[in-house]
This record gives sequence, structure tokens and C-alpha cells, in this order.
Amino acid sequence: MKYAVVGAGAMGLRYGILLQYNAGVEAVYIEPTEASLEKIHAQGDQVWKSRDHKNRHLVKTRVYSPEEYQGNPDVWIFFMKQMQLQNALERLAPKIKTHQMALAAMNGMGHIEKLQQYFSDDRIIGGTAMIATVLNDYGDVDFMGTEGAGTSVYANLTEKDSETIQKIKKDFQAANLNPKITENFMGTLLTKVFFNSVENSIATMFQSRMGELLSYDNFLEGIARPLIDEAYDAAEAAGYKLLESRNEMVAQVGYVSKIANPLHYPSMYQDFSNGRKTEVDYINGWIADLADREGTEAKNQRIVQNMVHLAEAMRQFKK
Repeated sequence: MKYAVVGAGAMGLRYGILLQYNAGVEAVYIEPTEASLEKIHAQGDQVWKSRDHKNRHLVKTRVYSPEEYQGNPDVWIFFMKQMQLQNALERLAPKIKTHQMALAAMNGMGHIEKLQQYFSDDRIIGGTAMIATVLNDYGDVDFMGTEGAGTSVYANLTEKDSETIQKIKKDFQAANLNPKITENFMGTLLTKVFFNSVENSIATMFQSRMGELLSYDNFLEGIARPLIDEAYDAAEAAGYKLLESRNEMVAQVGYVSKIANPLHYPSMYQDFSNGRKTEVDYINGWIADLADREGTEAKNQRIVQNMVHLAEAMRQFKK
């Protein structure tokens, strides 16, 4: 299988490097962000790779703008920010062919509807990745955790198995992405969204690492559980079934914070600290909107959405 990774940010770089160097398959980058593209070109079409802030070294890669790219991948892997995806798809539209697959393991919700404008439903795979990665700068990625750390889950939009998704699974296994395939599309996506509605947003508000959140001994029951309960209430009203129970989700928040990635700053905080707009509207805001449509309450989710935006507004006074 040949892959084109759209977005050379933290997760895009990690997937591409692992596919290229661990799985030994073709994986090139399509980078719509001009500053990032220029930086990687200036480094000799190389990116810096570290693991846990150590062994920083350059690895060779191929990177193109959407307009420059002339390849014919079997799979487009999308790792854009939600608010940047539409523009990237418009620029890539002349290159997209009917036989190609779109795989998106992006944070938040809203991307599937955009992909459906360019790919048929039987050509769309949704996924989530619990793989901690930091973008130190354009073209400079830091893999967090030991080799093979983290997991990823994928589902066809059709919720049926296919030869293609099994081929992707084989490549992703070789890349140490620890993939799992399900036949529950929305449940697969929402598991990560609900997790991020706690970890990403609260860590961003308080500018903390995941593990530091547990310094408040009522974090799991007093903060995480009310947010998770609101998310599950809305999902159940909409007829969505998650991959985990509510209690399992709370336990996962605790495990990731305490054991798996206690020193990790989540991606939303990385955006926030670098002056970029966050994806809170596509995470907490999406959950609150779902609750509004389904007639359930998500006041805590809405407050967190507004509090993150308040934190963004306060950045102007911190310079």
C-alpha cells in the first residue's frame, strides 16, 4: 500500500516516519502549511526525530505542497486541524481519484462530513490514536513513550470489514501503531473525543501536563466524571454506542494521566501555548451541540468550551 500523509504536524510526522522506516512502505507528506513546508525543505527534505527528548536526529522524507504532489496513493491519511481541513481538501481535489481511500484519525468531530464531499462512504475510514507525540517546531517531532507505545483504532464508515482495511491494519502493525479494527464507526470516533473533552481541554485551561491534573485528588470524580456523563448521555440519546463504558472511560483518564503519559502536554495545549487556535469547538463544543439537539444537558461541556476560549483571549495579556 502507498500512503500520502496530509499534514506534517506531530501525528502526521509520526505516522509517516513509522510507515516509511518501520513498515518499509511508501509514505510521503502533503503539507498545506507553507511555513512548515519551507522549514522541511530548508532542512534538506529532512525532519528532526526524537524520543522522549533524546536522540534527536534527522530522517529523510519527501514532502510536497498540495499543488506540487503528482503521486497516486492508495490511502490518504489526514492529520489536519479541523479548521484547516476544508482548505486542504479543496487544494487536493484535482488529485483525488475514485479508487483511493481516505483515513482520518484527527482530533474532534466535523471532518467526516468534509471527507464525504470528496470520497464515497465505502472509501472512508475513521480512526483514533492514543499515541502521545509532540511537535517541537515545524519539521521537529518528538515521539513520547517507548517504541510501540500507544494504540490506534479504525472503522470503515460502512461498518463492514474489507480487504483494504485489513491491508492497512497489516502495514500499521508493522509500523508499531498497534491498530485494532472495529465495526462501530461513531463509537470509535467518540471514544477519543470524550477522552479529549477532559484531558485536552482541562490541561489547556490550567497549562498542565496530564499527570499534574491528578494532583487534585477529586479530579476523576469531581471533574472527569461529570463531563463524561454528559457526553455519554448525549451519545446514548443519539443512539451511539461507545467502545467503553462510562466507568471504563473514567478509569482510562486516570490510567493515561498516572501511568501511560503523565509528562505529556496534550495537543490542544501545544496549540494553545504556541498561540494557535484550539479545536475546543470540535470537541467540547461538538458534545454540547449534540446534547442540545438530543434534549440532554451538557452545561459543564459548554462551560469548558467557553473557558478554553477565555484562556485563548487572555493570552494577549501574558506577553
